[in-house]
Formats: sequence, structure tokens, C-alpha cells
Amino acid sequence: MNNTSYTKPMRWGIIGCGAVTEIKSGPPYQQTKDFQLIAVMRRDEEKAEDYAKRHGVHKFYSKAEDLIGDPEVDAVYIATPPDTHKHYALMVAEAGKPCCVEKPMAPSYADSLEIYNVFKERKLPLFVAYYRRSLPRFLKIKEWLDNGEIGDVRHIRWHLSKPPSTEDLEKTYNWRTDGEIAPGGYFDDLASHGLDLFSFYLGDIENAFGVSTNQQKLYTAKDAIAACWIYKNGVTGEGSWNFGTSERVDMVEIIGSTGKISFPVFDEGDITLSNENGTQNLFIEHPKHVQQFHVENLRAHLLENREHPSTGKSGLHTSWIMDKILGQM
Repeated sequence: MNNTSYTKPMRWGIIGCGAVTEIKSGPPYQQTKDFQLIAVMRRDEEKAEDYAKRHGVHKFYSKAEDLIGDPEVDAVYIATPPDTHKHYALMVAEAGKPCCVEKPMAPSYADSLEIYNVFKERKLPLFVAYYRRSLPRFLKIKEWLDNGEIGDVRHIRWHLSKPPSTEDLEKTYNWRTDGEIAPGGYFDDLASHGLDLFSFYLGDIENAFGVSTNQQKLYTAKDAIAACWIYKNGVTGEGSWNFGTSERVDMVEIIGSTGKISFPVFDEGDITLSNENGTQNLFIEHPKHVQQFHVENLRAHLLENREHPSTGKSGLHTSWIMDKILGQM
């Protein structure tokens, strides 16, 4: 828990003001009570300036060290591809500032652990942008589980698949399919969200196993992964992710002793509860800015001493799960 008192308003800077920050994550840092977005950084100075002007941000930089070292910036959100997360996060820690890192935390558990340890040693708040832990749609599922609506949880399974994109087929560069940045390809970018959410629901995983391959040979990263795992509480799990199929499928089933919960992780769809009382379908809309509640929880943690659901510790565990499934440790 955060024991440091931070001054209101907390002034944030963003490193990497790309597409994810346009609607999903950037505006909440401006709109959340007691937060201000005062600086952005992008290596292309013209694009950084353009973002700053369009979003009403006072300062823009082309060098991360200048934003991090700005005495008016109190905290930093790192929204770059994962291969630069460690480099920038260690700089933020050196500057003694709280940090939120986009997911996945880093391309490997080893890099994630290094980030985590530095912030822990310096007693600095560290967060990872697994924002589904804060969204009402997924919190409703946690409520069902906590209330015992399906009895004792026995098993969880998730299948996610999609056809290759035009970008994939044309072999256009994409960091998500670059094996040096994302060894598991889209698995790193997408499966991390679900696996992290499942730990939020069911606790830490005790062991995980997986197989992975590159079936399509369209890029250097893996494109087909299958896995099984077991939680410390004895619940079992399985997952399969394939990014070269004929149709898109996104479905999770949590199977209990007296019922079942079904839902998609990414697709806009109902969450479904089936038990002895019948079947209940609910659609809970996401906010316009999908990281809104995640950022509001950052405020609660930093300014009200209330624990954020996605910290460096939970993000580190997700990195460990990913590496175990990919056979990297």
C-alpha cells in the first residue's frame, strides 16, 4: 500500500502518445479529479506537438528523459511498446516518481521482475494497465463468483482465435508480431489481458504449461498457443489462442459445482450466469474512455490510500504466467 502523501493535483506525463492514448487511456488522466495531464513525449517531435495541441496539453517532448526529469511532472504513464518499458520505467524509478506501465509489463518475466524490484526497493507506487480489473462488466462477474452464484469454481477455459489481418498477410511491420518484442505475438498483447483477469478472479496460478508454434510463417512471433494451468486453490484452467483461423471466437467459461459463467474478454457481448435459478444475460457497456475506472483507481490509491487492483506485483505474476506458457522459464 502507498504510504507517501502526494500533493493535489497530481501532474502526469505520458511517454509514447500513440493510438492507445488518443481515446482509451489519455483523456482519463485529464478528466479524473485531482489529476492533470501536463506533458507528453514522442520521439517524433511533430507528432508530440500535434498530440499536445489537440488534447490541450501544456508541454511536449521528444526525449523521455526530459519529460521524466521535468520537476512539474509528478508521475509517469508509459504507453510505448513493451520492449522499451524496462528502460523507461527504470528512469522513472531513478527520478523517484510513481509509474503506470502499459501491458504487458515487459517482454519477459526477467525484465518485469527487474522493474518490480527497483520500485519495491525505492518504495515507489507501480501499476500495470490491466484495466479490465476496474471495468464494471468484469467486476459484475467477480461479484457473482464472490457471492457463490456457481458454487465452488472447478475449471476455467478460454478460446480466442481470429483470421490473419491484412497487415499480417501483407507482412507489414507490427511490433505485436515481432518475436523480439512480443515472443508470443498477439498472445502477448491479447492473452495477457485475460490471464491477468482470471488471476483477479481466482487468485495466483501455481503452475502452468504450454505449447506454441508459428503455423502461418507470416511473421517472427508465435501464432498458435495452447496451455493448461492450476491455481493455488486447486481450480484448473485451459486456454487456446490461434491467430490464423477462419473465424473470430472469444469465449470464456467458468465452470462451478452448481453453475457456469460465460463471457468474452474482448468482444462486445453479454455476460451470462447459468445456475439452478435459470439463465441471466447482462450487457454492461464500457465507458467511452476504457481506462477511465483504472485511472480513477490510480487516484484512489495515490491520494486516498485505497489499494489499486492492478499493481506491479499482480502484473509481475501475469508476466510469469506468460513465460511459463511460452516455455521461456
